[in-house]
Amino acid sequence: MKSIPGQVAISAVGLMIVLGASLAAFAQTPSASPAKTVNQILSVRGKYFDDLVPLPKKHYIPECCFCHKPPFSFNDWRLKPVRPPGEVREIDFEGLKKILQRDPKDTRPLLVNFWATWCDPCREEFPDLVKLDAEYTAKRLNFVAVSLDDISDIKTAVPRFLKEMKATMPVVLLNVNDPEPAIHAVDEKWDGQLPATFLYDKDGRVVFKYFGRIKPEELRSAIDKQVGSKQ
Repeated sequence: MKSIPGQVAISAVGLMIVLGASLAAFAQTPSASPAKTVNQILSVRGKYFDDLVPLPKKHYIPECCFCHKPPFSFNDWRLKPVRPPGEVREIDFEGLKKILQRDPKDTRPLLVNFWATWCDPCREEFPDLVKLDAEYTAKRLNFVAVSLDDISDIKTAVPRFLKEMKATMPVVLLNVNDPEPAIHAVDEKWDGQLPATFLYDKDGRVVFKYFGRIKPEELRSAIDKQVGSKQ
């Protein structure tokens, strides 16, 4: 066996010492929390992923796990904005019209559910809506739950119910003096019965509507026709 030149042997030993010190220092360093890691990744990227609505970074969570496919890249991440359970925003009639009119650049189907905490069928169907929201990413489906509760409940009964349901879809409370114009703006044939669910295609046309407690499989089938098979 040929002997290793002295200079090469010394370099190899030096490299081993450096690597050993680095590993020791790494072992003593506390691992970053998942939230901090996600924030760091987002800051390196310099912008939010895809075309999602910008929200505070702490409201983003990884939707899928990359731990079985190292090394990972940004293509291995699909993030969705998640609002803290119980967060409710107030809108007026004009705000409702903006939701229904859609953004021309937004090609996602739109699912709108009208409900209230005082409506028993609404409360009974809500767990099904939470499950549906979890099945479809925000990139594929735009889901907005519109509460028709009294404005005085926006910080009490409504957020309390949403926290109980662990609901994270966008929730708004419609605050209008006269509900009739809002009802007719949604559907001329709707008499205001709750719950009421409407699914719009990418062109803003109603492709599914249901008055009363939804049948989850029927709604899921209608959504799948708009977004395609789940990925």
